[in-house]
Amino acid sequence: MDTRTMSSLHTMICSPMFLEGWSPPSGVSEITIGSASLAEKLSFVTLIFSARKILWPPWSTTTNMASQALRKCLLKTKLNSLQTASSVNMAFCSSFRSPLASSILLCFCMLLLGVHGGSRTLYIVYLGDVKHGHPNDVIASHHDILSSILGSKEESMACIVHNYKHGFSGFAAMLTEDEAKQVAEFPEVISVQPSGWHTATTTRSWDFLGLSYQMPSDLLHKGRYGEDIIVGVVDTGIWPESRSFSDEGYGPVPSRWKGVCQVGEVWDRNNCSRKIIGARFYSAGIDQDALHKTEYLSARDADTHGTHTASTAAGSVVEAASFHGLASGFARGGAPHARIAVYKVLWKTVDGGTGGSTANILAAIDHAIHDGVDVLSLSLGGSEIPSIAALHAVQRGITVVYSAGNDGPSPQTIWNTAPWVITVAASKTDRSFPTMITLGNKQQIVGQSLYYLGKNSSRSSFKSLANGGSCSAKLLNGTDVRGKIVLCTSPKSPLTTGPRGVHPGAQQNVFDAGGAGLIFVQYTTDLLRETDCNGRPCVLVDIDTGKKIEKYIDANRSPKVKIEPTRSITGQETLAPKVASFSSRGPSPDYADIIKPDIAAPGANILAATGSSYGIMSGTSMSAPHVSGIIALLKALHPNWSPAALKSAIVTTASVTDEHGMPILAEGLPRKTADPFDYGGGHIDPNRAADPGLIYDIDPRDYNYFFGCTITKTSASCNGTSVPGYNLNLPSISVPNLRYPVTIPRAVTNVGEANAVYRAEIQSPPGVKMEVEPSVLVFNAANKAITFQVKLSPLWRLQGDYTFGSLTWRNGQKTVRIPVATRMTIHDFYADVA
Repeated sequence: MDTRTMSSLHTMICSPMFLEGWSPPSGVSEITIGSASLAEKLSFVTLIFSARKILWPPWSTTTNMASQALRKCLLKTKLNSLQTASSVNMAFCSSFRSPLASSILLCFCMLLLGVHGGSRTLYIVYLGDVKHGHPNDVIASHHDILSSILGSKEESMACIVHNYKHGFSGFAAMLTEDEAKQVAEFPEVISVQPSGWHTATTTRSWDFLGLSYQMPSDLLHKGRYGEDIIVGVVDTGIWPESRSFSDEGYGPVPSRWKGVCQVGEVWDRNNCSRKIIGARFYSAGIDQDALHKTEYLSARDADTHGTHTASTAAGSVVEAASFHGLASGFARGGAPHARIAVYKVLWKTVDGGTGGSTANILAAIDHAIHDGVDVLSLSLGGSEIPSIAALHAVQRGITVVYSAGNDGPSPQTIWNTAPWVITVAASKTDRSFPTMITLGNKQQIVGQSLYYLGKNSSRSSFKSLANGGSCSAKLLNGTDVRGKIVLCTSPKSPLTTGPRGVHPGAQQNVFDAGGAGLIFVQYTTDLLRETDCNGRPCVLVDIDTGKKIEKYIDANRSPKVKIEPTRSITGQETLAPKVASFSSRGPSPDYADIIKPDIAAPGANILAATGSSYGIMSGTSMSAPHVSGIIALLKALHPNWSPAALKSAIVTTASVTDEHGMPILAEGLPRKTADPFDYGGGHIDPNRAADPGLIYDIDPRDYNYFFGCTITKTSASCNGTSVPGYNLNLPSISVPNLRYPVTIPRAVTNVGEANAVYRAEIQSPPGVKMEVEPSVLVFNAANKAITFQVKLSPLWRLQGDYTFGSLTWRNGQKTVRIPVATRMTIHDFYADVA
């Protein structure tokens, strides 16, 4: 099979005109693919090609290698029943709209790669703003570039995986390294980068934030519960049958909505509703052999992560939700009357993880811009997502919310750090899950877990207790732990693999050896979700209590222990909020002159929908949709506010102390008082954000200066950061290289009472003198926006570390606070590692 033949096949499959006007043979109402023989599958494909009068060589004349590869590929595809006529037309008339189209096209793409030498990689080509009036013209411009390198439009169409044509211009294509370099030479091309891989990073949390549904707060009531705000969720899909997505009582879908309900495996148009108003999925380039057997080639969620995040942001109100009786109460999203648009980009894999490509994520953002979402929520990490797509969304008034990552408490581990997005850290609320441990000597110790009695389990009773050390397979080998509770100890030093790395293996080793449960000794790492052992006791204790249990074992010949089922409690007895241990920390390794994260929100032990039931999850994946839900409420209350204004409102009103006036702490090594690299402006306070008084607004075009980009109708060029990030009008200031006095401009806009006077309260970073001019801002009906200067001067000449302060504008009880971070330096590129 020659290159031109394969290119033609790929071109026809990809063409949106492929089945236009085609109808199935008379009398055929359904084509069932799943139970068809290989010959029938091939015949069906042949039928489609014949219907379009496409020259397709007989299957017997293909080369042995191509034939075997295609047959092998089709044998492995997951093809299900597919309605013909309109369904087949829809399936082939857009990229990967059905299991059939996805599977066949993937097979052809694989063969095409083999024909072309097999050394191609998926690249993202970015061309800036859309410069043509119609999406088809944008696509044509992409092919003009690529065909000039590959030799023909057919070759170009064969290699392009996605055309980005709505919110921004660009494409994802399979290219060799040399071809990618040639594409980068075109004057209209801004950047060419390989596509990366990304992973996925409730009843009490909303009450903890002051957004009680039973006693509606100012923001929840004034924001009309987020009514008709559209929240786009880019994740693993959604489980539409969950009670959290009931559309009972909802009015018609907003007329401004331009999205689609993409049909796929176990998903038809009836799975969309007045609540889930749109659904798309993106499987281009995904190896179906690597997908978990429970995965669906549709927007349906096999992993539960996307269902959890969507219900956290905008789930409807559900009574009596719980996880096996734990954390019971009302489950709902922050904006329970908002609409949800689903964009599935992450896929469950055979190794139990989830992942998706940069190319597919960009396609989802491009579609979301076109569809008309108001807020985009992305609980993604793994590698930095090209932020330029989010910039195009922001420039169209869409607020983009990202998770910060789960690589804390190490510094400089934060993801998604562009200044135009909201990057969210994770916090712990005042709910805990105490689990009573009673030793044989009647001594009682309280651990933490998600232990519940299984359906066939009897009441708790005393069991033998054994010390398993690190509970490695080697240590447990030859030790009789059958039917016993095993004490396992994690490494105490971060120089070795910490508790998060050891716990899963220790747990598995104990159960493989016949153990009845385990008590795991660790420093705080917020591992609670790992203690769901399907009705078997898996309890976390700290090092102090672990020592007590160990001494008891050593002092007794037949040590015993009884573990009671977990209770869940809330209230002021728990010190909260605290930044969770796993939450990634700043400063940003990419943009040190921008404080990241921006804000912290609940992300530990969050109850939300998981399929048709409810489950507890932890991660910044859970904190990001909390902010997305709050932004939806604020957007409903202030529909004309820009994304920058909405971001400013939550950052400047955030709390840095708990309700007792104690400084918020950050879990880590060791636990410490939190600083801006842990939580940005602080912990989110939704009701205060509804009336922030002053906002730091930004014209989205100003972000272009940050990147030093010049974009015209015919060309674009970027020369890196030409303006320091701290000169953007952000609600924070970071100066990573303070050697000499620097003056930083800021402007605030009054969105409160027309006649107001605000006075500056300065908390200088240690070692730095901070001055503000003017120190008094006087607003009236004619003077709504005022510019001021912040001067930062180092007090010493030294190579230092970051220190923190703040600038607060006060008007009576109303305060508008921004964090300040500075680092005094002497040398450039000084490695502070010794």
